[in-house]
Formats: sequence, C-alpha cells, structure tokens
Amino acid sequence: MEFSFTDEQKVFKDQVLKFSQKELAPLAEEADWEAEFCWEAWRKMGAFGLLGITYPEAYGGSGADVVTACLAGEAVAQGGAEGGLCLAWGAHTYLCGDTILRHGTEAHKKKYVPKLASGEWVGALGLTEPGAGSDAASVRTTAVRKGDYYYLNGTKMFITNGPIADVMVIIAVTDKGKKAAGISAFIVEKNYPGFSVGRELKKMGVRASTTGELIFDDCPVPVENILRREGEGFLIALGTVEWDRSTLLAPSLGGLEYALEACVAYAKERRQFDRPIASFQAIQHKLADMKVIIEAMRLLIYRVAWLKDQGKGINPVEAAVAKLYVGELGMKAAHEAVQIHGGYGFMHEYPVERLYRDTRLGSIGGGTSEIMRLIIARSIFAAGKPI
Repeated sequence: MEFSFTDEQKVFKDQVLKFSQKELAPLAEEADWEAEFCWEAWRKMGAFGLLGITYPEAYGGSGADVVTACLAGEAVAQGGAEGGLCLAWGAHTYLCGDTILRHGTEAHKKKYVPKLASGEWVGALGLTEPGAGSDAASVRTTAVRKGDYYYLNGTKMFITNGPIADVMVIIAVTDKGKKAAGISAFIVEKNYPGFSVGRELKKMGVRASTTGELIFDDCPVPVENILRREGEGFLIALGTVEWDRSTLLAPSLGGLEYALEACVAYAKERRQFDRPIASFQAIQHKLADMKVIIEAMRLLIYRVAWLKDQGKGINPVEAAVAKLYVGELGMKAAHEAVQIHGGYGFMHEYPVERLYRDTRLGSIGGGTSEIMRLIIARSIFAAGKPI
C-alpha cells in the first residue's frame, strides 16, 4: 500500500499553501465578521486556477486528479482562508460544475464549464428543500414538460451560493408515481423568468458563504437543459453529494492543521505558573489528540479521493465513513483548540473561535451524521456479517 504523494503534488500543495497565506488569509477575518461573500478572494482563486482545478484544460480547467484537488482544498484552509470561501468553492466547482461536466452534453460543457472554471460565473446545486433534506428522494419541486420547455415549480432551501449563483443544477420531480426513479436534473440560469432568490440565510459559521432560498414559479427551462434523461436525476444527485462527503472534506482537514499550528504557537508563548502551558501534560495530551484526529481524517479523505481517481464510481460507504468521522471528531479537535486558548479562544480575534463555528457544519451539511450512520449500518447488514 502506498501512502505518499508525488513530488509534483507536494510542490503544488506548497504553492497553494503560500498563495492562501499571502492572498486569502488576510481577507478571512473581515469576511467572517461582515458575513459577506469575498469577491476579491474569489477572483484570486479563479486566477490561480483553483475554481476549475479538476476540469479538463479544453474547458479552461487545470486537469488535476481528485487527490491533487484534495491537496489544494487542504492547503487553502491550512493557509488560513475563511471557511465560507472553501464551502462556496466546493459547491461551485464540484456540486455544480463537475455535475455538468460529467452528465451534460458537449454543448452544456462548452457553454457553462469555462465560465465556472474562470470564476466569471458562480455555480450552485439545488437539492435540499424545506421538507426534504436527509430524505433526498422526497423532493417536491416539480418539472412538467410542455412543448420545448419544462416548467419548474417549488422551493429549494439552504442552497450554498444560491443568492449569487449564475447557473444552478436543480433536482426536480418529473414523474411523482416513480418516486426516486421519477426525479430528474436540470441546468437553470438565474435570468430565466419565474426564478427568484428568496431570503438569504444568516449562519453560525462559514459566514462568508452565501446561503439562501431559491423559488421557482412556472420557471421555463429548455428541454435541452435536462442532464442525461428523465428519471436519472436521483442517481446524478447521489454521485454529486459524494463530493460533499469526500473532496469537500479536505478543507476541514486543512482548517484543523491551521488550528493545531496556532495552538502549538500559543501554548509555547502563553505562561501560567511561571512556565509555558506547553510544558503541562494536560495541554500536551490535547495537542496529541488533535494530531491523531487530523491524521485519521487524512487517511479517510484521501482513500475516497484515491478511489474516485481509480474510476471506482460511487463509493457511498467509504464516503460516509469519512464524512461521519470528520464531522464528529473534527468538532472534538476544534473544541480542544478553543480549550487550549482558554478565554482567548472565546474571543473573535483568535482564529480558533471562527474555526469552532465553521466546524459545526461538518455533522450537518452534505448529509447528517445520523444519515451517515444509517448508510454504514445498512452496508454491514447487507454484507451479512460484521465488517
């Protein structure tokens, strides 16, 4: 078994890390404090080639594999970038752009992917609804075909990038009687009549990412904007959310590495009882626990990335294991980071406070921990014996 990265990947990660430290980290505190999307950071990421990192060069991308994309996500967060920026990046590049790239026609790819790769357009995925979150098959947004158009009606909720998106992949029901087999996926542009953005939602963490409600009121979508065929939307959605449970976890790993570095520096500097708190066993144990969590996260995340690079298709169990661990244990590591800082860790001026709030989303977004446990448990019973 090989656990190393190529020399080229190591150099690339170092380049991204330095880019993040220099260009993105200085913008993080204000973006979080103001809870506003940072267009300056976004443009810089586009110019660096990160927004289309896995897209083929023919469509304006960098042509990187999934493991390399994970390294980039890890490095951006490790460099100190704001968590909402990383979340917006994931929803844009993977949930929207990659879905169009994998399931769209050549015309779709030429029209949308280069604009997403450059950052000229912002992308989003519209799956979750007010009454359909963990139960993705229960979406109620409908798409009824009339001539050359499908007319969409319904509401999407908690959509990352929704308020600023130029193009969206929308999951809707085309045949209620077929349940999951009656769900389809469509490409929708923001200027289509009948589409509007509802309220923008204010969040506990990842505050610089815009999150909102999308409303469709007899919104006409050209027939040619369906992805693949009618009834294939649910399978498309399953493959798409796996990005949420694998590659999109890499910034969580990088964020905790950033926190660990901050904790080590603080523990060496902070003195109590006439000596640095780093000399106390209690602090050393917290740092050790954080390190163990980080290394386990690394193995789980990169295993799924490797599987995707090997063309293994959808890997729901491996992705669920990674997502569950990162969501649950990542919060424990973030808790320890704040605890090491004591009262200062509760203050906004210290980045571990922001990281703690950002990390809380890990066990909710992209599939709750409860759903991840359900997927894992089902796989155990399906195998007929414990793993």
